[in-house]
Amino acid sequence: MRMKGKNVIVTGGASGIGLASVERCLEEGASAVIADLEGGEGAARAAELDGRHAGRCLFKACDVTDTAQVDRLFAETVAELGSVDAVFNNAGIGGVTPSDEVSDDEYLRIIDINLNGVFRVARAALRVMYRQGSGSIVNCASILGMMGQSQTAAYTAAKGGVVNLTRTLGIEAAPKGVRVNAIGPGYIDTPLLQALDDELLQGLISLHPMARLGRPEEVANGFLFLASDEASFVTGTTLMVDGGFTAGKS
Repeated sequence: MRMKGKNVIVTGGASGIGLASVERCLEEGASAVIADLEGGEGAARAAELDGRHAGRCLFKACDVTDTAQVDRLFAETVAELGSVDAVFNNAGIGGVTPSDEVSDDEYLRIIDINLNGVFRVARAALRVMYRQGSGSIVNCASILGMMGQSQTAAYTAAKGGVVNLTRTLGIEAAPKGVRVNAIGPGYIDTPLLQALDDELLQGLISLHPMARLGRPEEVANGFLFLASDEASFVTGTTLMVDGGFTAGKS
């Protein structure tokens, strides 16, 4: 098992890509912490998975816009599990608004969760991993970290920032035995997309050369690779899991 004996934190781990990543880590022998907002589905998901995986899944409430909560997440995980070997910096929100209509509050909220939150979590992870002399951080970027799209100014700015933040952190952390990478999902088949009308859904599908949406477990598999020792010579890069979306158009 690729992650046997390792301890993993997944932010935004209660649903979608995050939950699929928790499940894959557990299947590969890790202990996993679902970090998500208080009052959501995180505690229930963790209890269910903990029962199926020999007591190896925990829930920790964490809002990535709150530095104290992020730092507490790492302190409690180390106290209970002994180490933090891998982190999936996955918490994030979307937003679609014409740039001339977006409010300060909307713009700053998207930036604070999707970029500043990624930095807060990465900073806390680095402090732990530097003491250990090892670890892997995977930041969740996006196809929109590599290209623009109308009406997504805050989101594309944040995800583009995540891509370059990953490069910088990868350079800084490499001499200390820590790897930092990012993963760039395309459009993924989740209940949110399934709620779209068929014309919009087919339009999104057509943007991918592979002519389908991605599945959460496919992104989770990419995270698992980057987090594992199989990627021991990979740092500072972004792995696109996008069905060819950013490769270009035929």
